[in-house]
Amino acid sequence: MNTDWHSIEISRATHVDASYKNTQNVRRFLTAECGDGFKFDRDFMAWIGNGVHKTMGDVADEWHRRRAGKAS
Repeated sequence: MNTDWHSIEISRATHVDASYKNTQNVRRFLTAECGDGFKFDRDFMAWIGNGVHKTMGDVADEWHRRRAGKAS
C-alpha cells in the first residue's frame, strides 16, 4: 500500500517508503524539524530515495548533519 505523502500526519517515526514524494506536507514537516533555512537539494533528495530503510526523523537528522558539514 502506498503512502499518501500529501495528506498523512508525518512524525519523526514515519517510515520513508518506495512511494515517497517531496510534497508540501513533507516540506512543512522538515521546516518544522530543521528550521526556516530548510531546503531540498538534488543530493539530499537522492539520499532520501536511495532505498535504504529510514524514518522522517532520520531524514531531518541527515539534513542537520549535512548542514553542519557545510559550515566547517
